[in-house]
This record gives sequence, C-alpha cells and structure tokens, in this order.
Amino acid sequence: MPDTRARLLAEAEVLLRTRGYAGFSYADLADRIAIRKASIHHHFPTKEALLTTLVDEYLAKFVATLADITATHADPRDRLRAYARLFFEGIERGLLPLCGALAAERAALPDAMRTVIQHFFQLHLDWLIEQIEAGQAAGVFAPQADALETSHLVLGALEGGSFVAWALDDTRTMLRAFDAALLTLETPALEAPSLEAPSPESTSHRTAPASRRTSPRRSS
Repeated sequence: MPDTRARLLAEAEVLLRTRGYAGFSYADLADRIAIRKASIHHHFPTKEALLTTLVDEYLAKFVATLADITATHADPRDRLRAYARLFFEGIERGLLPLCGALAAERAALPDAMRTVIQHFFQLHLDWLIEQIEAGQAAGVFAPQADALETSHLVLGALEGGSFVAWALDDTRTMLRAFDAALLTLETPALEAPSLEAPSPESTSHRTAPASRRTSPRRSS
C-alpha cells in the first residue's frame, strides 16, 4: 500500500487535473484519503509546498517517459504517436494534461510556479523539435517543414485538443487534431497510419471516471 505522502501526491494530482489548483482544499484532500488535515500539513506545510513537490516529481517522471519513448521507438513517427497517446490516455482517465491545467490557472498559481509552467511547456517543445528534425534527417518528414513551428502545431493540437475532448466527452476530436498536425510533416510517399480512434459506440458507452464530477477551472 502506498505511503501517506505518495497517496497525497497521487490524489492531489487528480484534483489538479480535474478541479484545478483553486478548486480544491486540504479538506477535500483529507476526505479523499480519510486522514486528518493535520496529517497533510505534516507532509506539506502549505498548499504551495504540495504543488511544488507534485510538479517537480511529475516533471522528473515526464522527462524519463520521453527518454523511454525515444529509446523504444526508432521511427520518429512512432515516437510522436507514442507521445500523443500520453494525452489520449489521460483524457480516457478523465484527466486534463497537467501542463495545460496549470497554464489555464496561471493567474491563480503562486508566482514561483509561473516559470515552472514555462519550463514544462519548453520541455515538450524541445523534445518535439528533436523528433521532427530526426524525422527530416531520416527522410520520413518533409524537409521544408519548420521544426519549431510544427512543434507548436503538434503541442497545440494535443493540449488544446484535450480540452475540446474533455468538453465534448469525445477523444476522437483530439486524435483528429493530432492527425491533421502530423500530416503537415509527412512526405507524400511515406504517410504513416494515424492513431486508432475509438468507435462511436465505444465512446458513447464509456463511463466517465469519478474524477470528472467537477469541471476544471480554466481561463479561456
């Protein structure tokens, strides 16, 4: 069984990615894991300390995940599809991307967190640029594509697509946005298959996770 600290971080992540930073309190967190608020303060004296620890640990895992995708998949197209699945799997669990959820609440976050959010997004973009340039060097991506601009397009399709998929309760919207972004990279003779979207039947009968009970706070 996970220790109290690990359980607190796991539940706080769910709350951040469903309700938003301003949408939950230590009382909510205490109710979810059946402990006293004083026990939470023992591990994390302030909510800001909780957020900082959560994001730091999440970022470390995210960097490791990107490294694993790079090592596991030789084809840059497969790397991009594996990256896109991270967003898809989050939405299937009823969770917005942490990066996007934090950015949507930028004005409500502690000042120190604003530079962390920028760093978070830059990690995404730097990795995407590397994969796009690798694909161009391998001849599987169009050489005329601008790696920086296309990295923004891919990230925007997945981050923004996640919010649209959340609102419509339809992950296919996010997948279509990603496929459209990927098509701008493909050379005509080497088009790669898209991610497989769920059928309308499977989407309509999917039960939303309990964490979807409350919509996240977002700025736009």
